[in-house]
Amino acid sequence: MFSFWGTGSEEVKALVDNIAVRSTENFNWTFIFILAVVFYIYWSEIRKKNWEVVTAGLALYGVHWLYEIANAIIGHFAGYPLWSVPNHSTTFILLIGVCWELSMMFSIAGMISFKMLPDDRSKRYFSKNGKGGISCKLVVALEMALLFALFESFLAGTSNGSFLWVYKWWGVLPVFITTYVPFFLAANYVPDMEPKKRKTFLICLWGLVAVLLAVLIPLGII
Repeated sequence: MFSFWGTGSEEVKALVDNIAVRSTENFNWTFIFILAVVFYIYWSEIRKKNWEVVTAGLALYGVHWLYEIANAIIGHFAGYPLWSVPNHSTTFILLIGVCWELSMMFSIAGMISFKMLPDDRSKRYFSKNGKGGISCKLVVALEMALLFALFESFLAGTSNGSFLWVYKWWGVLPVFITTYVPFFLAANYVPDMEPKKRKTFLICLWGLVAVLLAVLIPLGII
């Protein structure tokens, strides 16, 4: 039921070889419904002027895109990406490692993580006399990272191959440490930056994503 490491099997590699990035062959109307739900969530927070929540969502989502771009680059030059999504499991594949449904989930994952923080975001666990301890933002980031890593291990272990880990050395542990921990650290810490620094971070992050997509897609690298 759960898969904790990639198999490196020829079957998995064959599924990756057949992936049609940005093909509309499997497109259906759930694409529009999911987009409408995400739009509603963001617009609701914007109307309430919950800028910290919006920042959390955009911070994680921007980091997610950098990781997906890096994974696609690895796939182009190494032959296979670290992770991938096969044609049959989605309506639309954005890059070789991410489909529309997963991407839209990540667009709101940062909001969820931020809203799970206590009202007092300066709270520290295991502190003594107000000293030391572990930040609640770090604790929640680790909890969310573990949850997502375990869920990804479930997807990688599905009998129909809904999600693919290509290499034998890539699995739940490296996903947890190198991928999901940074995702949720961004979601939980960036919103509490000074407004100017927060704005600069998001502009630089999304500017880099836009430039990479604009350059690498026409070149056929991703």
